Amino acid sequence: MASPILSIPLKALAKSGLKNAASIHYQLSPEELVQDTLRIGEGVLNNTGALVIRTGEFTGRSPKDKFTVKDEITADTVHWNEFNLPIDARQFDIVYDKVIKYLDTLPEIWVRDCYACADPRFRLNVRCINEKPWNNLFAYNMFLRPTEEELEDFEPEWQVISVPGLLLDAAECGTRQHNAAMISFTKKLILIAGTGYTGETKKGIFSILNYILPQQKNVLSMHCSANMGAAGDTAVFFGLSGTGKTTLSADPNRKLIGDDEHGWTDDGIFNFEGGCYAKTINLTEEKEPEIFHAIRPGALVENVVFFPGSNEIDFDNGSITENTRVSYPLHFISNAMEPSIGGLPKNIFFLTCDAFGVLPPVSRLSAEQAMYQFISGYTAKVAGTETGVTEPKPTFSACFGAPFLPLHPGKYAKMLGEKMKAHDVNVWMINTGWTGGPYGVGSRMKLKYTRAMITAALEGKLDNVEYHQDPFFGMSIPASCPDVPTELLDPRNTWSDKNAYDEKAKYLASLFVKNFSKYADGVTADILAAAPKA
Repeated sequence: MASPILSIPLKALAKSGLKNAASIHYQLSPEELVQDTLRIGEGVLNNTGALVIRTGEFTGRSPKDKFTVKDEITADTVHWNEFNLPIDARQFDIVYDKVIKYLDTLPEIWVRDCYACADPRFRLNVRCINEKPWNNLFAYNMFLRPTEEELEDFEPEWQVISVPGLLLDAAECGTRQHNAAMISFTKKLILIAGTGYTGETKKGIFSILNYILPQQKNVLSMHCSANMGAAGDTAVFFGLSGTGKTTLSADPNRKLIGDDEHGWTDDGIFNFEGGCYAKTINLTEEKEPEIFHAIRPGALVENVVFFPGSNEIDFDNGSITENTRVSYPLHFISNAMEPSIGGLPKNIFFLTCDAFGVLPPVSRLSAEQAMYQFISGYTAKVAGTETGVTEPKPTFSACFGAPFLPLHPGKYAKMLGEKMKAHDVNVWMINTGWTGGPYGVGSRMKLKYTRAMITAALEGKLDNVEYHQDPFFGMSIPASCPDVPTELLDPRNTWSDKNAYDEKAKYLASLFVKNFSKYADGVTADILAAAPKA
């Protein structure tokens, strides 16, 4: 049965260029969007009532197909690189015309008004126009939801138009292939064509906030999770995918501010989003109960596989993609902050999953080391499933979010350094990766030990213990930590072959130095001096 079509005047969509869309479903509830998805045959319900869909050809972001219009606004401000690819305004207009003409041929579309930034001082009104009802449900889950009263005079500042079914002609449109995500800061418009992956919408808005807030609002935008203790102490967790950012911030003893995108103002931290977008591969109730129980009616689960003959999700099955995901509103988490705003940070954690097994599981950083590690943005991933390949793959992503940073990384690093020093913030590196040897030899650090280390840091129990300096990376390693075996704290002690450890540590240190060379001319001598010793 079709959802009731709520009338919205076409003049309200004038900024988008739409003129002839037959049926506009405006501001539908999650229940209605689920029913619309089921009606058009593009989703099913799992055994807990969540909507399960497949995003089609693309099950993740396509960084080589993300473009920013290079014009008077962006030419000298965007840091053009392998993530910030330029496209000219004429090409953007060609794609825009194709998107609008395509939308006008559709029998129905879904429109949602929402906003980003929980701090009302920085609120950004967004209108999402979707070809698919499940893309619209994603927008409901992930962005902040205006009240009925706020909708009466809602004026979108930015618009996101998503049309997965429109395949572009690369030669005509100036794109690499048939899909693209494009940002125009002049037109305040994001176009997403040829891909159904919902994360393109989320990261499109994140990218524009990473441009607007640091330059225009003096707010540091961050790819991080954040939570707050009973005493009002805020903690921030930076980390690339797979390092535990979502898992470790979901602490039952602390209020969750958010799991992925935040701003740091002069007086606190605020979430950009209204929901969570969590990975579900290998999800278990025991390890991640909050995420596990968030998979219920209203949640949108992507690209998972059911156990044969059932509608129960096999979370260990990555046959479609390892990047299986679930989106859900923040209030699905039992201890979420409302509104999602916290005080000034007391502790910052840089999370890394070091599959080489040489970084300490917990260490304290000086301000200069923190800046160096922030700009480096290191983790190492297991080498996938190719036969015979066991060597970990190092990944460096500036500021733990390079694909989403339109400005030079030095801009964000400078702001972080100023804020850390102004508020006397403790900075810790947490290695959630391997101990006792690299991947294939050692073992993964137990989650209960990682949680114990973070808890000890948050509770001040690492403030007065003895420390010694790591000979290769320079950070300070505690001699003891409550509820953690002492022998785990110094990674060299966990290796049976100490010479093998030294060689692997030197190798990783050399990778840091090589990667950092591209930023060397934009940082101070003190930060350069914090480099690992290769």
